[in-house]
Amino acid sequence: MIRQALLLLALALPAAAQEQIVAGMSQNRVSITADFDGSEILIYGAVKRDAPPPEGRGPLEVIVTVEGPSTPVAVRRKDRVAGIWLNNAEVRVDSAPSFFALATTGPLDHILSDTDNLRYGITIERVIRAVGITAEADEAGEFLLGLLRVRTNEDRYRVLQGKVELTEDTLFRTDIVLPSNLTEGEYKVRLFLLRDRKVIAHQERVIGVRKEGLERWIFNLAREQPLLYGLLSLVMAGVAGWGASAAFRLVRA
Repeated sequence: MIRQALLLLALALPAAAQEQIVAGMSQNRVSITADFDGSEILIYGAVKRDAPPPEGRGPLEVIVTVEGPSTPVAVRRKDRVAGIWLNNAEVRVDSAPSFFALATTGPLDHILSDTDNLRYGITIERVIRAVGITAEADEAGEFLLGLLRVRTNEDRYRVLQGKVELTEDTLFRTDIVLPSNLTEGEYKVRLFLLRDRKVIAHQERVIGVRKEGLERWIFNLAREQPLLYGLLSLVMAGVAGWGASAAFRLVRA
């Protein structure tokens, strides 16, 4: 009897709003050509609901991440030994993105909990995985901070807090600038909706980055016919040297 009463009460209550992401991008393919100097991707979307927004909960927040292909990285630390700077310790990072951008509607610490960050691997610190530590295991965190610092200075890792525009808790958009030194491969785009610092919906898209034209021909030549590629490089270097020497003699004359 009690169980039936609880069931009827649950059916009488209004259904909780299910919020989902409907997203798109200005382009899902980037071509790297000889004159490629970077690209800008517009990521936009809307929140789809089957009921009014839930009452009594925190405001809606959005996080967008763009992650390039990952590769292993060796992070080394130099120390002064007998007056000479030498590589004295090393940590091997099993997987580190070649590019990573994170954009949010607000301060990251205020909109994302550590639990959900760990569960979904949202921030760059959660994306990078360090294994095979060969030395200074107790100080591995310093090596990872060094990797983050170097790639942030190179503009390959970016945290863009407050750069996602959210209109009327429904429409959102952000612009992500891709640098000119892109690594070829698939770039993973992830979108997260959050309330009360918890992820309530997420979606994943892909941007394909590929060399085209002369860049593709040179890339394929280097991989498939390395001997011919080396000979052509020597010829081109010789021609460039001869041209520079001839130009210098002409200027002096």
